[in-house]
Amino acid sequence: MRLSELEKYERIFIQPHDNPDPDAIASAFGLYTFFKERGSDAKIVYSGRSRIQKSNLVLMINECEIPIEYVEEGTDFGDALLISVDCQLGEGNVSCLKAEHTAIIDHHQGEGIAEYKEMCPYLGSCATLVWSMMLKEGFDIDDKIKLGTAFYYGLMTDTSNFMELSHPLDRDMMENVKYSKPLVKLFSNSNISLNELEIAGQALIHYDYDDEYHYLIIYSKPCDPNILGFINDLALQVDKIMVSIVYNELNNGFKLSVRSCSKEVRANELADYLTEKIGSGGGHTEKAGGYVDKESFDKIYNGLEMDDYLRERLKRYFKNTEIIYARDYEISMEGMKKYSKKHIKRGFADPSEILPEGTEITVRTLEGDIDIEVDHNYYIQIGIKGEVYPILKDKFYKSYKVLDEKYEFNGEYEPVIHVKNERKIINIVSYAKTCINFDNSYIYARELTKMVKIFTYYNEDTYFFGKPGDFIACREDDPKDIYVIERDVFFKSYQEEE
Repeated sequence: MRLSELEKYERIFIQPHDNPDPDAIASAFGLYTFFKERGSDAKIVYSGRSRIQKSNLVLMINECEIPIEYVEEGTDFGDALLISVDCQLGEGNVSCLKAEHTAIIDHHQGEGIAEYKEMCPYLGSCATLVWSMMLKEGFDIDDKIKLGTAFYYGLMTDTSNFMELSHPLDRDMMENVKYSKPLVKLFSNSNISLNELEIAGQALIHYDYDDEYHYLIIYSKPCDPNILGFINDLALQVDKIMVSIVYNELNNGFKLSVRSCSKEVRANELADYLTEKIGSGGGHTEKAGGYVDKESFDKIYNGLEMDDYLRERLKRYFKNTEIIYARDYEISMEGMKKYSKKHIKRGFADPSEILPEGTEITVRTLEGDIDIEVDHNYYIQIGIKGEVYPILKDKFYKSYKVLDEKYEFNGEYEPVIHVKNERKIINIVSYAKTCINFDNSYIYARELTKMVKIFTYYNEDTYFFGKPGDFIACREDDPKDIYVIERDVFFKSYQEEE
């Protein structure tokens, strides 16, 4: 869905969920600004049992001049468009308002029913979604500092001060939106109410600790996502705890905060594991977060309580994961088969043709950021899933040949170059050419039947993570070079030798 599709409506009402948080308010403000400047009569309205009273929200509304109005539940706006933002019409956290036409813009999972829908559950905030939709319409917000401040603060609070931020679009907005630092500091210093301080205290008293695997599970009463992070940061400072999960229940799901101080457990990977098939999770290696959709959870784990689910899932995670340090590991060749690389088209670009040599850049991909310096000796290569990695030109020409055809990108997020210390973003795909490999290197591989973490011979600070169905592999000419290949990448990239 594009925002331009909704411009035809003269009257537009934008509804965040009841008890709106900074992200919901910021998202609504973004839509209000867009439609107002495009000529529609737009209004932000909310309902529910209580009106906005929390100090940071009142400050945000007043300082950013956000025109949000309270209306009674059941209000009928007649022949107008009603957009639910950061929520979905008909769910328990949004009061029933009526209009002839409806739309949903949200970053949560769900089956909301509306004429128009744009839902991106992989994003850290709804503000990011609205920001990206505005950019697609060519809407410039650089001169709208108050809107930029609202967007920035919305993302900040929904991702625990950016620690649970995972998608590259979230990082794009965080780094590129113009905002007022004094206002964000003002809002942040009014962030915790006495009631939330009490919620944090009660949560920390009642915990479930596992002394075998040194993890902690804490239940919290409903609160802002950043309060879960606040509770978790305190919990992880306890000497015996290596991993901590704090969660609370929402009307339509569960919000999780995940922390780890163990190099053998990445918080973002654990968040993804805990929400697999029932939600979404991600963030940083030490701090991450997740969301579990209640409907999806009930379908798969009918009758199970969330604390029991987390306890069982965590025990399975630790008990059924093999940790391999390749330097001290002798891989068994039993069950392993020989494979060769398929000849697959990929993309590549020469950074020295885009920017001056020596320029410090960040290459942003769906898998994360890569910090490099522009050098005429290497290319930036784009893999079959959109992954990006630098490759020396000498090595490139030993394995790849250039094709005289346009490069087609098929991934979720087109990798971009961020020039450090400048507000400049360059899309790599627009500069990319097509290549295909012709080398015949061989590997031995077998399918994993359990989870595995491999600390490679060359890097013992981080690991490859493999799930059942993925493949453990080693090079034919170097059995110490052990790594994991994702299942879909494996079958696209390799073929079995006779």
